Amino acid sequence: MPLRLRVFYSLLTGALLLIPLVALYSELSKRSDIWWTPATNQLPLAESRDRVEIYVRGRPLGMLVDQGHLAITDSAGPHVLTSQDIAVRLNNWDRVRIQRLPVLLIYTAVLGAGILALVVVATGRLAYREEREPVAG
Repeated sequence: MPLRLRVFYSLLTGALLLIPLVALYSELSKRSDIWWTPATNQLPLAESRDRVEIYVRGRPLGMLVDQGHLAITDSAGPHVLTSQDIAVRLNNWDRVRIQRLPVLLIYTAVLGAGILALVVVATGRLAYREEREPVAG
């Protein structure tokens, strides 16, 4: 392969490698602590039972609240907790991480293939046959 074509294709492949490289970097550099349920959207204890169970001395928190066994003491005195007093914030990082995995694998595969193509083109390892004049018969 002539040098000018090798340089052109190497630059083109290098420029195209920036696309998955930037996408992969942006995915991996996202903060992992932003996936908590917002404080304004806290879930009641009953709605979060499929994601979290809280136990106090071996007994479920929901049962203790329903039976009136939990109380909080403040300056006004003790108050029995109700289910409306308890809310839960969930960390959804595990679900987000699983959803991101296929995208990260695709970016990584494209990046690997692009680096391989760049090395093959830049080192001139591709078979190249120069153009020849057609043979008149």
